[in-house]
This record gives sequence, structure tokens and C-alpha cells, in this order.
Amino acid sequence: IQYHIESNIILYYTRSDKMSKKSVILSLLLVLILTFSIVLTACDKSTNQKVRLMEVTHSLFYTPQYVALTQGFFEEEGLDVELITGGGADKVMTAMLSGEADIGFMGAEASVYVYNEGRDNYAINFAQLTQRDGSFLVGREKDDNFTFDKLKGKTILGGRKGGMPEMTLEYVLKSKGLVLNEDVVVRTDVQFDALAGAFISGEGDYVTLFEPVATTLEKEGQGYVVASIGVEGGYIPYTCYSTTKEYMEENPEIIQKFTNALYKGMVWVQNHSVEEIAEAVKPHFPDTEDDVLVALIDRYRMQDSWKPDLIITEEGMDHLMHIMELAGELDKRADYDKIVTTEFAEQAMKGQKLP
Repeated sequence: IQYHIESNIILYYTRSDKMSKKSVILSLLLVLILTFSIVLTACDKSTNQKVRLMEVTHSLFYTPQYVALTQGFFEEEGLDVELITGGGADKVMTAMLSGEADIGFMGAEASVYVYNEGRDNYAINFAQLTQRDGSFLVGREKDDNFTFDKLKGKTILGGRKGGMPEMTLEYVLKSKGLVLNEDVVVRTDVQFDALAGAFISGEGDYVTLFEPVATTLEKEGQGYVVASIGVEGGYIPYTCYSTTKEYMEENPEIIQKFTNALYKGMVWVQNHSVEEIAEAVKPHFPDTEDDVLVALIDRYRMQDSWKPDLIITEEGMDHLMHIMELAGELDKRADYDKIVTTEFAEQAMKGQKLP
């Protein structure tokens, strides 16, 4: 549009001796204003489709998601994403099923529970962001030579019973030969978002926390990271994006656009330095110092925390449900083909390639 109008003005100017330079300048200025107005209209978020995304907690563990938000990848796909923090998978799932959230970001175990309840409008997982547990075991004393046998006779604040963080913790403890309620006690009476506060107030000998909360306690001298539950727990479809069957059937184009944007965020993270990533996610963690952001993002990257292709595999879901069974939280496995779809992640990958 700009080229066409300017060309006509210049052409007219060359053909008319009566048209002054001042008139041409004013005309060109009008063109610039018109062009700027067109650009603003194209970038107006009000024209984008609104999506309410509720995350289980706010953590650097989900770095690719925040990169997708700050780098404008959702806007590129025509989406206006409202990010809400739920404070636990149970709360996120409740909000999604009641229509208060369009997409839920939480542990895949929640979708297993809902499907086994026999609901018609159950939750379907369509993209996986993390492939390890993101929590760290925090003690009251610094211990560079920590071994799990030191937990004998101790109490750990493990979070909500039946939640993925607590079940993965139990899985790790059992794999280390520890007997629950005999060698070590795991408390499940403290809500997920209240764990740090309870530990600071003197409850428990250890606690499992996500970043940047764990390192914040270290900087304040109120706790020290002694082990990574993610490293010990192995690969799991730990945190996934899901929506209801009904919403997916009615809005497949939104789910595809959402997945495209997530994948762009994952590719961006793979192609940039930890310093660049830290700068990108800073708006979501304004109170965390830059050097801490860099260190924690590097920690999660070195642990291979993020699922590069977003695809939730059947093998991964089998491992997750095995952990649920060991925790005594699952009597019947959910049908993988019912609670998982890979079509959106596969489609997103066609337009982008990881290095």
C-alpha cells in the first residue's frame, strides 16, 4: 500500500510543475501516518482469539512456555493468551472442567484420574513440555556429599497426595531402598503452593521445591538443594498441556495454533544461549536476579528437562502410570489413545526443525 501510494505521488509530482515540494512532503507524511495506522491495526491483540491458559505453578521449569509468550509466538499465531497460575494440578483440572480455563498445563496424572471417573467430557493431552520431574530436595543444612540413606528417620514435605511431584518423590525413595513410614516419612498434608512457607516455619526436615523457590531459600540461608528428583526419577511425561474433549472438538484450529507457538518457543530455547534465554523470560520473573536466572535455566537444560518435539509417547505414559500404581493411586490404567493425541505436535513440527 505504501509503495503504491508513494509511487503515484512521485509520479504526479514529476508531471506537475504547479505542485510544490511542500505539498509533496505533506502528502508523504500523510502516507506514513496511514501506513503506521495499518500496522497498528494488524498488531492489535483485540483481533486475536482469546485463550485462557492455567499453569500448575509459576516456575523456570517451564522456560520454553515463557519464551513463547515474551517472543510473541502466540500473537504470530493469532492468539491472545491470558496466563493464570492455578497452584496445583487439582485446581487447574477443576478450572478446566468447569470452563474457567480453556487449556490446562499440569501433570498428566490429572487426566488419568478424570478419565477413570467415567466422564464424557474428559481431558485430552496434546503437547508435552517437560520430560523430568522439576523439583529439588531441599534440606536445612548444606550437604555436598548427600546420599539418600541420610533420609532415614527424617520427614519430608512432599506436597499433595496423588500429585505428580509427590508420587515421583515416593518412586525415587523406593528405588533407593527406603521404606515409606518406616525409614522416612513423606507428609502430604501441606498444599503444593504452601510447601516453602511451611518449611521456613520449621515443619519437616526436608522439602521438595521447584525453581526459583529452591534457590531463593538458598540465597536466604533457609534451605539448601541436596538432590535433583528429576535426575533420579528418569524420563516421564511430567507436565503436559491438555483441554477437554469438547473444547478440542470445537476448537481444533486454536489447539493447533497454540501448539505451533509452543514449538516455536522450544526451537528458540534450543537455538539460544542461557543468557539470552534468561533475558527473554525475565519479565515473568522480575524479582529473580539475572545471575540466578542464568544458573537455574542452565541447571534445567543440563538435566534435559524439556521435551524437544512436544510428543507424548505411549512408553512415557506407561512409565507415569507405573509410578502412580506404585504410589497406590491407580487401580486401572487409562487408554493412551483416549487421553493423548499427537497430531497437533506432529503438525507443528512440519513447519520448524530443531538443530
